[in-house]
Amino acid sequence: MLRRTALRVTRPRVAVLAAVHAHPHADTDSIIGAVRREIPKVSHQAVYDSLHTLTAAGLVRRIQPSGSVARYEARVGDNHHHVVCRSCGAIADVDCAVGEVPCLTASDGHGFSIDEAEVVYWGVCPGCSADDSS
Repeated sequence: MLRRTALRVTRPRVAVLAAVHAHPHADTDSIIGAVRREIPKVSHQAVYDSLHTLTAAGLVRRIQPSGSVARYEARVGDNHHHVVCRSCGAIADVDCAVGEVPCLTASDGHGFSIDEAEVVYWGVCPGCSADDSS
């Protein structure tokens, strides 16, 4: 994956990419923890730099629902959306409502060439719903 995007293959980049694949919607601290299990002495800055580079290369997607820290996922290029639990903050992928990028047509694009629509659904996850009803 890294070579296809003309990125140097480094141990931190490989570990960060693996961590993002293994932990969808993980925050930076979680990714640092996962990477440190493989590379104990990796610095915070190396992980941040790798996340930035991988995001810029399109190998990782950065999302940040309102009121949440940045999170990262490996599902890129399909313009999917997310559903977020108001109670525990759990995040799940939601496929595009229409199926074609940008998924939604703006009522007035103001002359912009729109190539992406970002939709975040909010609600309560099944686990929190069950906790509330107990």
